[in-house]
Amino acid sequence: MQALRLSAYTLTSALGAGLASHLDALRRQRGGIVRKRWETVEFDVCVGEVAGLDEVALRQDLAPYDCRNNRLAQLGLEQDGFIPRVRQAVQRYGASRVGVFLGSSTSGILSSEVAYRQRDPQSGALPPEHRYRETHNAYSVADFVRSFFGLAGPAAVVSTACSSSAKVFGTAQRMIEAGLIDAAIVGGVDTLCLTTIYGFSSLQLVSSNPCRPFDGERDGISVGEGAAFALLERAEQPQDGDILLTGVGESSDAYHMSSPHPEGLGAKAAMAQALQQAGLAPGDIDYINLHGTATPSNDAAEGAAVLALFGNATPCSSTKGHTGHTLGAAGGIEALICALALDNGVMPGGVGTQQLDSRLQCNYLLTTVERPLRHVLNNSFGFGGSNCSLVFTRVGA
Repeated sequence: MQALRLSAYTLTSALGAGLASHLDALRRQRGGIVRKRWETVEFDVCVGEVAGLDEVALRQDLAPYDCRNNRLAQLGLEQDGFIPRVRQAVQRYGASRVGVFLGSSTSGILSSEVAYRQRDPQSGALPPEHRYRETHNAYSVADFVRSFFGLAGPAAVVSTACSSSAKVFGTAQRMIEAGLIDAAIVGGVDTLCLTTIYGFSSLQLVSSNPCRPFDGERDGISVGEGAAFALLERAEQPQDGDILLTGVGESSDAYHMSSPHPEGLGAKAAMAQALQQAGLAPGDIDYINLHGTATPSNDAAEGAAVLALFGNATPCSSTKGHTGHTLGAAGGIEALICALALDNGVMPGGVGTQQLDSRLQCNYLLTTVERPLRHVLNNSFGFGGSNCSLVFTRVGA
């Protein structure tokens, strides 16, 4: 495949706003998951919450888009000098030649949840100020980012559960390779909402404690929220230190509407395809950022797939113990954690994991290791078997 350069990227999650706070958290193995009563939830829940979203004010011309999800999108865009880098790309290529491809699972659904509590007691009508199109609508966050930069190129939101904002890297790569655009803003934004917390709790998939990926006593996810954005462009003359997207692998289990294939066959197929596109062998990968949700079945399936393809030598870990499971934003956040790892030579030790499950024979890191990295793999395996693996490469490492 045609490699793409990550010309700029930024992260915002429970670990903080911007790359510096995330790098510090990876090095120190600092997690952002806390136990609290969130919104109107009637029980304590462990969540990875982004601080200060209630105080974020959208740009005045974008006020109709006001909701928690788009506030997080704006907060994310404002970090790490990302906005001027995008504007420079728009000047180079034109507003119609920059695409926007983002992942989200619930969009701004919290705005509708609040609106339903404010219905007219007689008619049941939602409050007139509720704007579904700009907030709850699945396309909302792409529309917001497109409007934020005044773009006129293709834009879309992918909603395939946890693989959403990993799959957009593949969307952008295909659009650029086809000559339809010259650059793309990719990533994902997902925010806490009642639907997610109650929904996963009803499925008995939420842990009462901060999640413990690959732990022998793991018992469920911790729901988080976050935003990830990257600017992708062609890598015609890569320079030393550039971070490139070199491989994309996608598959569908077609096994069960909510459970992964127990042997991880779809996960293995996605990883193998990503390696093939990158022109790499399993032994070339220096580190794997696992999907690692901390549910018994998902970790077991991924562990089986990794063991079958890589053996038990390749270092790996899940960063969901740091951020919580950010759902539709997880693929993008963890892809950019891989970029941060390549840029800084950091393989993060998992947070929350105390005693590894002896049945999962991966080389799971319990402590952070710092050394130069060349190729890393990111896994994002969605609810219902939508899988995506990405390979990133550091030039000259």
